[in-house]
Amino acid sequence: MSLDNIIFIDSYPKIDLHGYDRQTARVAINDFVKEQHKLKNYIIVIVHGIGSGILLSTTKNVLNKNKLVKDYKTFYYNQGCTVVELER
Repeated sequence: MSLDNIIFIDSYPKIDLHGYDRQTARVAINDFVKEQHKLKNYIIVIVHGIGSGILLSTTKNVLNKNKLVKDYKTFYYNQGCTVVELER
């Protein structure tokens, strides 16, 4: 499945990082990715907001290092969300 074809993200598992600091977000993202991979949910959504970009850069950094992540893109219709495809 291509991440470019995803239009409706409400049906996918989601984590909202609003109010998190960098370290808490880092741990939460890795835990969420691991949990969803175990549950065989291979498309997930991370809501980081727009703000100053701290949570966005933390999200990208964590996803780049996580071996369970196949691909990710900022959601086209909402720049405050990242859609992630996990390895199968």
